[in-house]
Amino acid sequence: MKKALGFILIIPFLIWGGVRMWQAEISFNVQAGGHMQNAANANSVELATKEMENVVKYFEDRHLQPGFTSIFYNTPEENVGFWMANMRASLDELKQVKSDATSLEKSNVLMKLRETLTDKSKSGSEISIPQGISIYPHNFIYMLVGVLSTILAVVGVMLFLVGMDE
Repeated sequence: MKKALGFILIIPFLIWGGVRMWQAEISFNVQAGGHMQNAANANSVELATKEMENVVKYFEDRHLQPGFTSIFYNTPEENVGFWMANMRASLDELKQVKSDATSLEKSNVLMKLRETLTDKSKSGSEISIPQGISIYPHNFIYMLVGVLSTILAVVGVMLFLVGMDE
């Protein structure tokens, strides 16, 4: 009986983890993150423009409002309003490039875009996004469910282990 109850208490944590992973790793990357990476790697203004249109469409379709992805305190790198304005400004700059612009002018715009979209890290370059943007504006709910399901999972593991002794 204790083993069964322990297992049942672990299930909410597994569901929360799966949903969170789906939102962060799969859904956001398909709908926005991958497009940001493609725009950063684009060799033509046209390709970069198309990819950045997808990024801007991501937050417009979700009616995202400026705010912060953090829960307890706000730091500049978690400012969603800045991130959205930066993505729009990058798209606007790409759209302002004239078709008869020189190769050097186009290259400079693409280099600036790459610097805007990526940050240097120990493992190379990564796209620059506010941490937690994939679940924004529901960050508090995800945190609350995560904490509660973790507590239930710990109790569940203890019950499961106690049940094994019987």
